[in-house]
Amino acid sequence: MSLELRKIKITDVKFDDSNKIENGILYLNKKIMEELVTEDKRIKSVSFDIARPGESVRIIPVKDVVEPRAKIDGDTFPGLFKETIEEAGNGITYALSGVAVTTTGPIVGFQEGLIDMSGPAADYTIFSEINHVVMTIKKNDNIDAHEHEEMVRLAGIKLAKYIATIGFEYEDYEAEVYEWESIGERYNKYPDLPKVAYVYNCMSQGLLHDTYFYGRDSKLMLPTLISPLEVMDGAIISGNCVSPGSKTTTYHHENNAVIESLMSRHGKEINLVGIILNPLMTTLKEKYRNIMLTVRTVKMLGVDGVLISQEGFGNPTTDLMHICKGIENEGIKTVIITNEDAGEDGMSESLPDSVTEADAIVSTGNSNESFTIPAMDKTIGDLEAIKRITGGHADSINEDGSLKIEVQIIMGSHNLQGNTFLTAYTK
Repeated sequence: MSLELRKIKITDVKFDDSNKIENGILYLNKKIMEELVTEDKRIKSVSFDIARPGESVRIIPVKDVVEPRAKIDGDTFPGLFKETIEEAGNGITYALSGVAVTTTGPIVGFQEGLIDMSGPAADYTIFSEINHVVMTIKKNDNIDAHEHEEMVRLAGIKLAKYIATIGFEYEDYEAEVYEWESIGERYNKYPDLPKVAYVYNCMSQGLLHDTYFYGRDSKLMLPTLISPLEVMDGAIISGNCVSPGSKTTTYHHENNAVIESLMSRHGKEINLVGIILNPLMTTLKEKYRNIMLTVRTVKMLGVDGVLISQEGFGNPTTDLMHICKGIENEGIKTVIITNEDAGEDGMSESLPDSVTEADAIVSTGNSNESFTIPAMDKTIGDLEAIKRITGGHADSINEDGSLKIEVQIIMGSHNLQGNTFLTAYTK
C-alpha cells in the first residue's frame, strides 16, 4: 500500500465566477456549489459564507469540519457515493490544507459546537487558524433528525471532495509518500525498535452518535485492523453530535494527530505495526465483547506498547479504561488519552471510570472550565442555538452580546486525539 499525499497550502478563499486556485488563493463559484449540494432533494436551501483567521466572526452551531481531499484516479471517502467500494490508501490524493468545509444550519442535536475566528475562544481550537467555507443548510419540513444529520454529513463531504478536485491542475504542492507494508514486512524491517500499536476508539452509539468506516455505520462493526493510509484517504468520517470539545470531526480523522505523530517516529524511535479501530458501544455486553476482541488483537500483534485515544466522554471512558487494563495485564505498556470533566473549579472527580492499571494518562484538559467571550461582528448560523448546545445554557447570551460558556462548547477544544492546545499536569 502506497499513498502520495499532495498538499496545497490555501492562504485565502474568495467567491468568484470560476473555480480555481491562484497564488494559494482558492476561488469558488457559489452557483456551482449550490447546484451540487441541492442535488440532494432533502435540502430546502443552502447558502455560503467565508470565515478567515483573525476576523470577528462566530460560527454556530457547527456540525462538522472537513478538509477538502480528492483522488486523481480513485474514490476519496469511499463507500459514500458509489455502489462499488475501492480500498483507500493507494494512489495520489490532493489535500487542500489551510481550508475546510464547515457545516451549520438549524440544530440537529444538542451536542454541536462553536468556532470563533478571533478573541479568547479562538485560542482553544485549531479551527480558528484555517479558512472556512461555511455552508448553511436548511432541510425540508418532512425530514426527521436522523435524515437531517445524514444529509448535512453527506453534503459537507460531497462539497469538500469537489473543492479538492480544483487542485488537480495546480502544480505548487508539497508531496509526501507514505508506505504501509504487511505486518511481517514491518516486523522484519525494524527488528530492534519497540513495536507499537494504536487503539483508535470511535463513537458508535446511535442517537446521532456514530462514525462511518467506508460508509458503514461503525456500530455494526467489530474491532478491525486498519491502515493509517486509509484514514488519510477518508475511510473514516464523523457522523456524530457528541460534546463539541471532544468530538472527532472528519477533519480530525483526516489529520489524526496520533497517527501523524506515530508515523513521524516510525522507523526512527518506534515500529508502528498496527492500528485497531474499535467501536464504542452502549450496552455492557457489546462493550465487553469489543474490549475482549481489541485486547486479543493487540496481543496477537505481539507489540511492546500501545497508545489508546478516546472519543466522547462518560460511558466511553469505561471502554478506554478496561481496554487499558486488559492490555496492561498482558504485560504490554499502555498510554491513554482522555479529557477531564472536573467542574468549574477543577476539584470534582474528573473521570467517570478508572482502573489502577491506567498509570500513564495524557490529559487534554478540563471541559468544564467556564469563561465569558465577547460578541463578534458577524455570526454565521444561529446564535440562539447556544441555549441548547452542550457547554451553553438558557442564560448564555448576556445583554451586551457576550456569551457565558464552558470550554466544551468550542469545537475540538479538548480533542481526544491530542489535536488541541489544552492539557493538564499532575502537581
